Amino acid sequence: MKPIFWFCTTLLTAILLPVSGQSVDHRCRSYCGNITVDYPFGIRHGCGHAGYRDLLFCINDMLMLHIQSGSYRVLNIDYAYRVLTLHDAGMSTCSVLKRGAGNGFVLEKPRARYLKPTSDNVFMLIGCNADSPLFQGFPTRNLPCQNVSGMGCEGFYECPAWYGQRQYGRSQLGPNGGATTPAGPPDCCAVSFEAIRAINLSRLQCDGYSSAYALAPLHLESASQWMYGIHVTFSIPESHSFCQACEATGGTCGYDVDAGGELCLCNGWNSTISCDPALPLAAHSQGGIPSENAFTVFTACLMVWLAMVRLK
Repeated sequence: MKPIFWFCTTLLTAILLPVSGQSVDHRCRSYCGNITVDYPFGIRHGCGHAGYRDLLFCINDMLMLHIQSGSYRVLNIDYAYRVLTLHDAGMSTCSVLKRGAGNGFVLEKPRARYLKPTSDNVFMLIGCNADSPLFQGFPTRNLPCQNVSGMGCEGFYECPAWYGQRQYGRSQLGPNGGATTPAGPPDCCAVSFEAIRAINLSRLQCDGYSSAYALAPLHLESASQWMYGIHVTFSIPESHSFCQACEATGGTCGYDVDAGGELCLCNGWNSTISCDPALPLAAHSQGGIPSENAFTVFTACLMVWLAMVRLK
């Protein structure tokens, strides 16, 4: 055998092999602890939809969501109603008031296309400075503070966490103390996410916050019965039909980690359409050169070798 022939066969083998850095592992992890992780989410690179990449992380069997304002524990994902339930360890509740803590809730612009707190979620901002953007023009009555889905600061003030904590508006003896004339901004200001678009505690100059959400059709009178946490809706991208076609043929929905385009992750290969084995070769994506191009290169190499043999 001539060295050139060995070169041609080696070249053919090399160009038919996929480049590992461009391929995606089709075995997407589908759970973290007791929470199912399904499309559009993913906790491995290349899994889910590209708009949700680097959003969820599984740490010691705890599912965590990370956005601009910080990290939150994911307590539940409701795929039927498309709602995430989040917990912020630094957030105040009815039993404890936490000042100087908490993430608030701020989304990056690309994330805001897919995520936002639900309309029945109330954010109660605590200890905001009189110079806060919330109170421009204070003490006029044009404040954004208002109840959301029947929940607000007046009910929140009845919680044990507020006993002895009020600075303005009521006696420091507790929630049943006598009323006084406010001397500054309210201790608590309830807003919806839609009203201010970002719960940025630093920008709003607030000491902390609490968040609660309604569970329709229940109407809970006492703040001690409210559900504390953050309810966030998520949207299914417009191309959901691609994912449905992919899953119908046994594939897993994912994306190209380099280009960001959608991929159907099949058993040992990826496709831009589905895992149907009858698909044309052009729909397959393995990170290497398509086989018809590979054999063209090999044939050209072989012809050069034959020409060299004849010249001898």
